[in-house]
Amino acid sequence: MSPYLQIKQKDFNAALDFFKKEIATLRTGQANPGLLESVQVEAYGTMNPLNAVSNIAVSDSRSIIIAPWDKGVMKSIEKAIVTADLGFGVVNEGDKIRLSVPPLTEENRKELVKKLNEKMEKTRIILRSLRDSVKVIIEDAEGEKSISEDDKFRFIKELDEFSAKQNEELKNIRERKEKDIMTV
Repeated sequence: MSPYLQIKQKDFNAALDFFKKEIATLRTGQANPGLLESVQVEAYGTMNPLNAVSNIAVSDSRSIIIAPWDKGVMKSIEKAIVTADLGFGVVNEGDKIRLSVPPLTEENRKELVKKLNEKMEKTRIILRSLRDSVKVIIEDAEGEKSISEDDKFRFIKELDEFSAKQNEELKNIRERKEKDIMTV
């Protein structure tokens, strides 16, 4: 691998990791604690992630149980979940909150696939800009005569192959998630 590509390889991997994290919050009709990652709860005078003030568990494929560590934040947790508008049925059972995940309609599934495609396109743009920045570095190195023209073409070919693999991986991740979303 060229030294120019090695410099940005972590950024390419970070872009794919970011995409995976982003799509984890998309509902698939199955209960998943990742759906609650964006929920912020006001507790102890500050905003905290839901998993910082409670235990989150999946009891079955349609239910998520949230057990706060401090019962004093129960109302704040319930309010945060309702405010997040995730489409869950929220039931306060006194010592815990039960979320029921309703089955997705065909219309909901299509909307989620549209959001998935938007997130993928944003990630593709990030990958493309990373590729372009590495290409500029390689071309500058050739212009400064620190690498030969042959090396430049070899490094750019390697960069293009690496970029193609990254885009293929992105496409595979997206296809797996779309399959999860569309599965009834």
